[in-house]
Amino acid sequence: MPAFVERTPGAEVPRQVLRPHAEHAFAAELASLAGQDDRPRPARWRLSPWAVATYLLGGTLPDGTVITPKYVGPRRVVEVAVTTLATDRALLLLGVPGTAKTWVSEHLAAAVSGDSTLLVQGTAGTPEEAIRYGWNYARLLAHGPGRDALVPSPVMRAMAEGATVRVEELTRIPADVQDSLITLLSEKTLPIPELGEEVQAVRGFNLIATANDRDRGVNDLSSALRRRFNTVVLPLPESAEAEVDIVTRRVDQIGRSLDLPSAP
Repeated sequence: MPAFVERTPGAEVPRQVLRPHAEHAFAAELASLAGQDDRPRPARWRLSPWAVATYLLGGTLPDGTVITPKYVGPRRVVEVAVTTLATDRALLLLGVPGTAKTWVSEHLAAAVSGDSTLLVQGTAGTPEEAIRYGWNYARLLAHGPGRDALVPSPVMRAMAEGATVRVEELTRIPADVQDSLITLLSEKTLPIPELGEEVQAVRGFNLIATANDRDRGVNDLSSALRRRFNTVVLPLPESAEAEVDIVTRRVDQIGRSLDLPSAP
């Protein structure tokens, strides 16, 4: 029988899950950081900006707890990304394949909101409902338009909860669907004209998008949408030694998750 896992932040994940979300796989490190983090935290953040950067870049806490690096690269990249999320600006992680855009976005969401599962996967077939909202048509036909018939998107849920939502492969989403983000990011409001209502983002809401800069010409971002983002370009590893370090760390993490014997 398949194991169904409830999407509740902080919920225990069964051991048979092949790839735990970042907030579960590194729960001990996040808890240690939260316990020793006495710096100011933005509204609804689980950690301070300093602690979020430490979680991604690694370090040793005052009690001796070792935080493993999640991102091996320039410190400035992480600092700009974290600073962006602490403001009302959305974050666009841009880079060629293999520069850890998805990996960084997942860990940023886990450290900031404690939940990396609010996710929109961008494809050529991504509909507008994936960003705005959809409808339960059985309830819609039976009872007419109402909140009970509305199916919120991950973006709508993040706005209501003051959480971080992720949009993967933004440039693969059709241009008209991309543009549904413009008003949402500038006004921090999602209108629901069918009900004469709107959802206003509460403090703590933000959006992290990723895009492959080799996909230029697929569905280029409009200038209006690009202005709503702070863009951070993730570079390739600076040297062969850095690349070996990254691969070694990932092989070790994957091996431990699969209970494989450690390699020499």
